[in-house]
Amino acid sequence: MSELYLMATISDRNQSRRFLAFYKEYGISVTFLTLGRGTAASEVLDAFGLEASEKAVQFAVVTAAEWKKVKKGLEQEIKIDIPGTGIAFVTPLSSIGGKRQLRFLTEDRGFEKEEESSLKGTDYELLVVIANQGYTDVIMDAARKANATGGTVIHAKGTGMEKAEKFLGVSLAQEKEMIFMVTKTKDKNGIMQSIMKEAGIGSKAGAIVFSLPVTETAGMRLIEKNEDD
Repeated sequence: MSELYLMATISDRNQSRRFLAFYKEYGISVTFLTLGRGTAASEVLDAFGLEASEKAVQFAVVTAAEWKKVKKGLEQEIKIDIPGTGIAFVTPLSSIGGKRQLRFLTEDRGFEKEEESSLKGTDYELLVVIANQGYTDVIMDAARKANATGGTVIHAKGTGMEKAEKFLGVSLAQEKEMIFMVTKTKDKNGIMQSIMKEAGIGSKAGAIVFSLPVTETAGMRLIEKNEDD
C-alpha cells in the first residue's frame, strides 16, 4: 500500500466538534473518537497559562495528498500551532484487511491501492482492529488462533457511520472498541485473515483491521527467546 496514513488528532474535548467539522470540509467524515487526559506538568501548564484538561483523540485515514492540504488548513484555519490548540500527526499504513474496508476508511476518495508501504523489513507490526462494542473476546479468540499474544482495548465512538452501508453493504453501530496488538510481521497476515473470517464485516462484530509498521520494540525479548528455543 502506498501513501496512505493513519492521522491522529489530540485536542481538548470541547474542541472535538470543531475538528470534526473541519475534517468534514476536507471530505474526511469517517473518524474514530476516543477520550484521554492531558498529563503536562503543572509548571508547563502555568508557563502557557493553561489548565489541565480532558482530551479527545481522533483517528482517520488520509492519503498523502490529503494530509498535505489538511496540514495547511490546520495551521491557517485552526491555528493549531498556538499552544493548547492541539496536535495532529500521521503514521504510514502498511495494509488494510480487505477492499471494502479500504473503500470505507477512505470513503472512496479515489485512492488506488499500490504496493505496500515503503517502510519494509520491520520485524513487528501494530494491528489496529475497530469493531462494534462488546466483541473483544471474539476478536481476540480469532487472533490467538493465528498466534497473536494479547492486545489493549480502548472505547471509541465512530463518526460518519452512515457511510458504512454505502461502502460495506452493512450498517455499523457508533459505539466502538479499538484493539491494539503488536505482532510479529510474519504472523500479521494470518492474524488479520483470522479476524476478518470470524469477526469481520458481515458478522455482529463488524471488525475492520489494518496494520502500521513498528520500527523498534522493547519488552518483547521473552517472546522472541521462547520462539528461538
